[in-house]
Amino acid sequence: MAELSFLDLVPILDGGTVSDALRRAADVARACEAAGYRRYWVAEHHGMQGVGGAATAVVISHVGAATTTIRVGAGGIMLPNHAPLQVAEQFGTLDALFPGRVDMGLGRAPGSDQQVMRALRRGLSASPDDFPRDVVELQDYFAGTSAIEATPGAGARPELWILGSSTYGAQLAAYLGLPFGFASHFAPAMIDDALRIYRANFRASRTLATPRVMVGFNVIGADSDEEATLLATSMQQGLVALWSGQKRGGLRPPVAGYFESLSPQQQAGLAQWHAFSAVGTMPTLREGFAALLARTQADEVIVTSQVWDHAARLRSIALAAEAFAGLA
Repeated sequence: MAELSFLDLVPILDGGTVSDALRRAADVARACEAAGYRRYWVAEHHGMQGVGGAATAVVISHVGAATTTIRVGAGGIMLPNHAPLQVAEQFGTLDALFPGRVDMGLGRAPGSDQQVMRALRRGLSASPDDFPRDVVELQDYFAGTSAIEATPGAGARPELWILGSSTYGAQLAAYLGLPFGFASHFAPAMIDDALRIYRANFRASRTLATPRVMVGFNVIGADSDEEATLLATSMQQGLVALWSGQKRGGLRPPVAGYFESLSPQQQAGLAQWHAFSAVGTMPTLREGFAALLARTQADEVIVTSQVWDHAARLRSIALAAEAFAGLA
């Protein structure tokens, strides 16, 4: 039976504060735990005023302390930004704080632009092409087989995933025998090829005997289709701003008629987003989940729900869990 998880960008509201965003993140994690979600993951992004998860390991510690059973982790850590030893120490610490609950999804992209990557002090020495080597180095630190012992880190057992939005990550995950998460919630174009390649080339490892697939899905649920459609305009505004090269500003309030006000090109872009989204009441959510699972045969679905109103977001999280459970 497929499982349900949650990906949080820790949205900072337009005009709001990081402190408020972090308090809401703890609320969201507790709501996911109560609703039966398998994992709560934080995404790493940099240089974006509307995203509060840049210090990903710190946020994970915050939500881990606010919960008791749900797995907590990164979706993901953008490994080109970091020295693998530092990542091992951070997640070794998290594993010591929350034994048996920590996940680490590893991504090859920097999570921002080259200017930010240089500011992170990895721009001159690291490249996305180093990603496979960095993943293996990280595994060695956890296994205690490196010449340098990571403390904390050696002997820690965070659950490692390879994340991606292309066939590259699928090939690496298959080769290393690791679970694979595909970012279909924002880049669905290559999902069918990536999943086929991953499953066809998977090699069993000490940690995973058979392929395991997670796929991303946007969900905005509400008690009426009209409300859900309105709530979705906050995320639509964010996507349009991102495509326009805007990094400033937080998550914006919903705007009635926003989609209709856009150009045909912008509407077409959002149509791609809607292809891996479910916006509406519970029957719509259930139908969306069923179609996604039929297409991907995923073992796990990780949903994101960018909703401006906090109470409405918590309601969306609860409706998604109920709709997903109804598939059984």
